[in-house]
Amino acid sequence: MSASVRTPAHSTSAPSPASDSPSSAAGPTPAELLDFVRRTATEADLIASLPLDPEGRTWIRLDGPAGSEAWLIGWPPGTGTGWHDHGGSHGAFATAAGTLKEDSLAARLPTEGWKTLELAEGVDRERHLPAGEGRAFGKHHVHEVRNESGTEHAVSVHAYYPPLPLMRRYSRTGPVLRLEQVERPEEWQ
Repeated sequence: MSASVRTPAHSTSAPSPASDSPSSAAGPTPAELLDFVRRTATEADLIASLPLDPEGRTWIRLDGPAGSEAWLIGWPPGTGTGWHDHGGSHGAFATAAGTLKEDSLAARLPTEGWKTLELAEGVDRERHLPAGEGRAFGKHHVHEVRNESGTEHAVSVHAYYPPLPLMRRYSRTGPVLRLEQVERPEEWQ
């Protein structure tokens, strides 16, 4: 597994993809990506190699399985991604150290042609992922991930397939989700 250090100028999120179909020429499935991130999250030397910044997230790009994109991400206390999707990629992530909180939407949102949506009641999901736990997700997944600790860094491993073509960032006020920005890979690599 080769790695190169990427340190953001400001807090942005690093990617995570996977696919909704069985493993084939189409690449790894979400379950295969989950297996990869869980195994990688146990590699103590790799986890220890991530430089941690007291204020901003840091990351190392990794080689994921079967053409996928993977990242090792450091989360200072109180940092998060904000609401975003993965541009049609599926993925998985696992916590290697600390605890992460994920808020997600149990609704399939249109990927194009809208700027503001009002979400129905009951679509919000919340999960806490302590070290050793992870989750896979499909290509329509919208979520935000945070390290809510006031004192400890968290570290996680993420993988996506196909490699992230873009990420859409959203703001949220109550039930209203608003598209704010579209990021391309060159902005986080």
